[in-house]
Amino acid sequence: MEYKDYYKVMGLDKNADQDEIKRVYRKLARKYHPDVSKESNAEHKFKELGEAYEVLKDPEKRAKYDQYGQYWQHPEQQYQQQQQQSSNRHYQPGADDDQAAAFEDFINQTFRQRYRQDNASYYDKGQDIHAKMTISLEDSFNGAEKSLQLRIPEVDAYGQMDYALRTIKVKIPKGIGDTQQIRLKGQGNKGSGNQPGDLYIEINIAPHPLFRLDKKDLWLDLPISPWEATLGATVEVPTLAGVVKLKIPKLSQSGSHMRLKGKGLPGGDQMVTLQIVIPKIENEQVNKLYEEMASIAHFNPREKLGVRNDKV
Repeated sequence: MEYKDYYKVMGLDKNADQDEIKRVYRKLARKYHPDVSKESNAEHKFKELGEAYEVLKDPEKRAKYDQYGQYWQHPEQQYQQQQQQSSNRHYQPGADDDQAAAFEDFINQTFRQRYRQDNASYYDKGQDIHAKMTISLEDSFNGAEKSLQLRIPEVDAYGQMDYALRTIKVKIPKGIGDTQQIRLKGQGNKGSGNQPGDLYIEINIAPHPLFRLDKKDLWLDLPISPWEATLGATVEVPTLAGVVKLKIPKLSQSGSHMRLKGKGLPGGDQMVTLQIVIPKIENEQVNKLYEEMASIAHFNPREKLGVRNDKV
């Protein structure tokens, strides 16, 4: 792989700190930006600067570059090169020298082409942008179209970074889950090339006053009366698709779960948790009914605790 001295490209000392690297890059980027520069090699120089800055601005990449030089992306090639050089020391020239040299030129050219292809995206494609959007549970259930305002970074004619306010229409697909992403191709940063990056939007579903979301399933706490739990009943239950009828079995216990199939987000169900609620009623007739029930039921709810049900 052809070696490029990135420090020499940017005119920097190898001990330059990150602030100096950033300052020098901005200065040279303005000087050689193809849209404003009159230098004959401005476009080549601008790309070369971008390649150097991409490595030196990143402490981890810079450390690898300082250690491995031209092999910083693939350190194992340095070992292979050293092994090859060691073998060549014992190689005796023969009739196939010309063929060997031609083959070596072919290999070097192949690596250079692959390196340019691997790094073409840095020049030709702008950066991807990541954003977040909060939607309601109903938006996920029904699907929706939302507007999202973003401050998109752009490089002006002088190589300076600026921000432009853009309004983007986002189509929310039915059944999208919490923290899932929507990709809008070509809606990212344009950068210095002709191919813009992509926009990735992470969807966050806001808490709902009635339902709890678990992947594709919805959970609802359903209050019922003691007599509905004891005798059984048919009650109305809210869902995102509207109110439905649910049959409560006799002798249902508080905390029991019931399933409404297909009433969650697309592909999920709605789970109903029964919660028995004692009415706060100061009524003599109701109190007598409870007293009569207590005298004939012979029920000890604390039996598993090993305590008696002594009546006061």
